[in-house]
Amino acid sequence: MATSTIANTSTTSLDQQIKDRGISRTVTSGGATTQLNTTGTKTTLGQNDFLRLMTAQMQYQDPFNPVDNTQMVSQMATLSQVSGIAQMNSSLSAISTRLGSTSTADAMSYVGKTVLTDGTTAQERVSGGVAGAVELAGDATSVDVDIFDADGQNVKTVKLGAQASGTVDYEWDGKDAGGNKVSNGPYTIKVTALDRNAATATTPAGAAVKANSLVWAPVETVSLPAGGDPVLNVTGLGTVKPSAIRKVA
Repeated sequence: MATSTIANTSTTSLDQQIKDRGISRTVTSGGATTQLNTTGTKTTLGQNDFLRLMTAQMQYQDPFNPVDNTQMVSQMATLSQVSGIAQMNSSLSAISTRLGSTSTADAMSYVGKTVLTDGTTAQERVSGGVAGAVELAGDATSVDVDIFDADGQNVKTVKLGAQASGTVDYEWDGKDAGGNKVSNGPYTIKVTALDRNAATATTPAGAAVKANSLVWAPVETVSLPAGGDPVLNVTGLGTVKPSAIRKVA
């Protein structure tokens, strides 16, 4: 009778430890499954939970039927594996974060270089004119790049014709339609892309194709916000994230 009392007390105490950990579990006895009356909703064990339960098991074990050495070694090995997996996950998370971010050294390497990035303000090249690119979300039967000077005058329209989806480069030599040299930047870029094959009665010119303007601009400095990733200070465009850079020259 004493043995039965000790065993029941041990089981009750262990169940209380499980309940204190906030863990729900079921017990099968005689072919019947019973849900323990716990208030917890946890369905997995953390390292601390595992260690506390193992300690509780030792503390409340039946002295007439203690846990044998083989079971104890197995549980210790399991705890070691749980700890190792947790440390590995932490290391992999740190590596993933590092690979997905831009370091200060990486950002500083852009200073003094010219980058191709999103923008509609183009700086004049030393040789005159501007260069840039157009990103097309779909095929277009006509792509036009309108260039406006600092006074808002349209000084040139670069016709790129039919283009497939993707990135299309363009250059302007700095001369207007009459062959006269223009030097009144910075210039504003406007891109128009149409799919004339999709013309309808309401859109006789064709359906618009999403087009993104890319411009070349020099990187002046790098800003290092507290607690944030570095950003580039680009002439005429302001702050630009390194991830937005398409090309570097």
